[in-house]
Amino acid sequence: KSYASTPELRKTWLDSMARIHVKNGDLSEAAMCYVHVTALVAEYLTRKGVFRQGCTAFRVITPNIDEEASMMEDVGMQDVHFNEDVLMELLEQCADGLWKAERYELIADIYKLIIPIYEKRRDFERLAHLYDTLHRAYSKVTEVMHSGRRLLGTYFRVAFFGQGFFEDEDGKEYIYKEPKLTPLSEISQRLLKLYSDKFGSENVKMIQDSGKVNPKDLDSKYAYIQVTHVIPFFDEKELQERKTEFERSHNIRRFMFEMPFTQTGKRQGGVEEQCKRRTILTAIHCFPYVKKRIPVMYQHHTDLNPIEVAIDEMSKKVAELRQLCSSAEVDMIKLQLKLQGSVSVQVNAGPLAYARAFLDDTNTKRYPDNKVKLLKEVFRQFVEACGQALAVNERLIKEDQLEYQEEMKANYREMAKELSEIMHEQLG
Repeated sequence: KSYASTPELRKTWLDSMARIHVKNGDLSEAAMCYVHVTALVAEYLTRKGVFRQGCTAFRVITPNIDEEASMMEDVGMQDVHFNEDVLMELLEQCADGLWKAERYELIADIYKLIIPIYEKRRDFERLAHLYDTLHRAYSKVTEVMHSGRRLLGTYFRVAFFGQGFFEDEDGKEYIYKEPKLTPLSEISQRLLKLYSDKFGSENVKMIQDSGKVNPKDLDSKYAYIQVTHVIPFFDEKELQERKTEFERSHNIRRFMFEMPFTQTGKRQGGVEEQCKRRTILTAIHCFPYVKKRIPVMYQHHTDLNPIEVAIDEMSKKVAELRQLCSSAEVDMIKLQLKLQGSVSVQVNAGPLAYARAFLDDTNTKRYPDNKVKLLKEVFRQFVEACGQALAVNERLIKEDQLEYQEEMKANYREMAKELSEIMHEQLG
């Protein structure tokens, strides 16, 4: 940030960050460095009257770009050799970086800035090349949306404890972005090695639990690191706006993890005593960013009581089944696993356990009417979603799976029958 006012220094810093990210395979972060560099040059040229839009033109790609607006008019503005050609090269580099990071949806936003300049120059060869790349980018978007095989990152909350070792970082929490599908064990091992090399392996301890840490309970002789897997969090309104998988993986700053607990203090219990605490963390910037980790700005906890846990879990099952059924290319393995987990009679710990615990006549009186109503509605949707999934499966299976399909249908009828009896209405 101290370089923000001096364009040349800031550019050099971002360029070197990009090189490190490329070397480590963090291609989204490298692409963001290119976007920030380009926005910086665009802002400089706007103030010189050469370019129409400054860094605000890049807000559609990332709101983090506002950092590039803090350039001082007088510092180093005279002796910087930025011009329109430099900007064009940088814009092309952005598009290339976003392509490598598989963020194809953003390439058009970069090209919207390049195309008017090439049109003004009547550079038809370049324009033909750009439109060809755009065509390929949109083809890529449809391809990855069909296959569902694009993974844009895994996220973790990392907290540090130990004043003697971490100094200013003591008690701080960060969200870390890792590439593709990074397991918890991998990032934990990496951080353990990194800080063991720095402080000595005998001084570093990993906290295995995700619960709230009371620093008073920790031994000041050690440096403690706590790592928790988190997932992006969106409220209902955001989910309505962020329709595609990409929109739910880009410009995200809220994350969530959940911890089970019971009123009696045990970690796990029967469904009628199982609560959970949902923690929502808000980071200072959006991901992806020019760095892989961003400090947590604040956190918010919500406790769900047992019937709310049931509503939440069953709603997730409904959403997953609906999503699998409506996808352009159905993932048969995933669909069958979800179906089996939903209709199999052996899975009494799942849906039927919730129904017996909260919807049985003897139990409904113990819970608020509006929650019981809501859970009943979710169960109706669940039976409908299972029926739809069975129909999709039947349409797509080969002959060797007919027997398996019949078995699942029988299980489905059994489950619907029992639910109908519990809820006193005909389901399925």
